[in-house]
Amino acid sequence: MTQPLMPKATAVWLIENTGLSFEQIAEFCGIHELEVKAIADGEVAVGMVGADPVGNGQLTRAEIEKGEADPNYKLKIAIRDLPQPTQRAKGPRYTPVTKRGDKPDAVAWLLKNNPELSDAQISRLIGTTKPTIQSVRDRTHWNAQNIKPRNPVLLGLCTQRELDEEMTRSRIAQAKAGRLGQGGVPLATAADDDAEIGADEDVEG
Repeated sequence: MTQPLMPKATAVWLIENTGLSFEQIAEFCGIHELEVKAIADGEVAVGMVGADPVGNGQLTRAEIEKGEADPNYKLKIAIRDLPQPTQRAKGPRYTPVTKRGDKPDAVAWLLKNNPELSDAQISRLIGTTKPTIQSVRDRTHWNAQNIKPRNPVLLGLCTQRELDEEMTRSRIAQAKAGRLGQGGVPLATAADDDAEIGADEDVEG
């Protein structure tokens, strides 16, 4: 059975917003029923933002209602309704007001988990500014004490496809320059990073 995007985050949403059984959620998300129970008990995926499968076209409300009415019913993923990538117009990425406060958390997550990304790439991914990225990096951001690294995909600030594309682009560029060590770990110094960022900006501009 085809699994939904971000299975664990989808399970979080289904637990919080439906009356489906743990078995039904586990079957739909492709994870173990005990893991679903652990999520419900707050032992796993603590603080994870739920991914709405109805909102992203992977599940219909009618399908959920069928499952709630019959505990033995197996949910069917709406494969043909999976969102297709669209060409985004050039220019700053628009971010809903309700999500703008999440950007520093997303920046912190990218800096921690994807150090190979340049400031220009991070800015393009989540629609933030380079001064904001720098302030998060050196902890001079006005809200630094409350910033917690959170995945920008789960926050809805970018798609997994967009993140993967930027990571691939960066690794290819660094590999060509001989700047990646074993496992894809950057070997550059801070000075080299600053130089590369400037080069990225020239190319992108």
